[in-house]
Amino acid sequence: MRHLGVLARIQLSDEEVQRLTGQLDAIVDNIAKVSEVATPDVAATSHPIPLQNVFRPDAVGDTLTREQALQNAPDQADGRFRVTAILGEEQ
Repeated sequence: MRHLGVLARIQLSDEEVQRLTGQLDAIVDNIAKVSEVATPDVAATSHPIPLQNVFRPDAVGDTLTREQALQNAPDQADGRFRVTAILGEEQ
């Protein structure tokens, strides 16, 4: 473990070496378990649950006319909503 610390250019205290050695042993054991079941018969997966598209179909539907969209607008000009400038432009 101390050699890994030297390779990583970090100084490890004796307590850290002791603690990390146990953690590294657990990681190596878990990798060995995965390696036992990772055979050519097992297909690789990127996600454990199959995913599906949750969007609705893109279909043309009823839409508002320009007049309907603007009928309750507090201010309008040239068939568009008129709003206060927000980028420091003077009106």
